[in-house]
Amino acid sequence: MTEKGIWTGAALARLLMEKANYSLTPASISALLNNQPRQMKGETLDALCIALDCTPNDLWVYTPPQKVRGA
Repeated sequence: MTEKGIWTGAALARLLMEKANYSLTPASISALLNNQPRQMKGETLDALCIALDCTPNDLWVYTPPQKVRGA
């Protein structure tokens, strides 16, 4: 998101509202910026892609789960 000039949660919230007419709670925005969310609604993904002018592939990198020994 830094490539798009998004450095703060407030900036992301503003962009989501301006470009996608979508709002997220401060906790949700914090999770997006600081963690890897465990789940995400499709409408949130759509709003992020609209606001950031990108595709889902630009937002995620797939990391396969590690195999458990003895399983």
